[in-house]
Amino acid sequence: MTGQLRVQWHGGEDAGVVQVQLSHPGKLNAMSRAMWRQLREVFLALQQRPEARCVVISGEGGHFCAGGDIAEYPDFRYEEAALRHFHEEEVWGGLSAMLACDVPLVACIEGACMGAGVEIASTCDLRLSSASASFGAPIAKLGFPMAPRELALVRAAAGELSTRQMLLEAATLDAPTLLARGFLSRLLPDDQVQADARDTARRIAGLAPQAARLNKQTLRALASPFPEGLLDSAYAYADSAEHREGISAFLAKRRAQF
Repeated sequence: MTGQLRVQWHGGEDAGVVQVQLSHPGKLNAMSRAMWRQLREVFLALQQRPEARCVVISGEGGHFCAGGDIAEYPDFRYEEAALRHFHEEEVWGGLSAMLACDVPLVACIEGACMGAGVEIASTCDLRLSSASASFGAPIAKLGFPMAPRELALVRAAAGELSTRQMLLEAATLDAPTLLARGFLSRLLPDDQVQADARDTARRIAGLAPQAARLNKQTLRALASPFPEGLLDSAYAYADSAEHREGISAFLAKRRAQF
């Protein structure tokens, strides 16, 4: 089972609302390579659907997304070209399709929101969270950095301090902290976050859709450009000893020795 995205279009009073659910049973919805590719396909398609007025993205089973599917990593991460392809084509393909989507995006965050989950949430316009959700990007424990485009995305959404804590300390931050720091739009009791996300999407869907799309286009144009030179040697660490050790230790359920 490689995981999948489930897409549901709502009708009636929720007409125009689309639910996109991350589903990877047994892995807290960790993103597989197939899921990243599907993410791109889903959001490229939604961009072309004028009847889509608001998208709610959530995770199955009480968790948003626990990161990437590390079980796949030994198959490709130790070779620079394959690693670059994964981040620049598969991961960034999915994230950039979300960023380029003019339909308003609402993240409904519960439980674990780690690594890939933080990145996916960072593409959204509004982020609603359950009070008990937790956030982080503990890839320092796995022996590799966050890819440059992904780091720029998270830094812009979560802020300098939170990004440095998540990456340099491998810190797990709680929802009240990220609400106070401006990453989260709203904090809800655990049993209310899904209903609130649905109500928010319904309100957005009832407003002028053209205005929403135009506002998103303007906001995107105002964002600072990404410095392409950062990519020149960004994946040269692919065959490094600590990269191999971090992933091997995780899969062997032992502490990494760096």
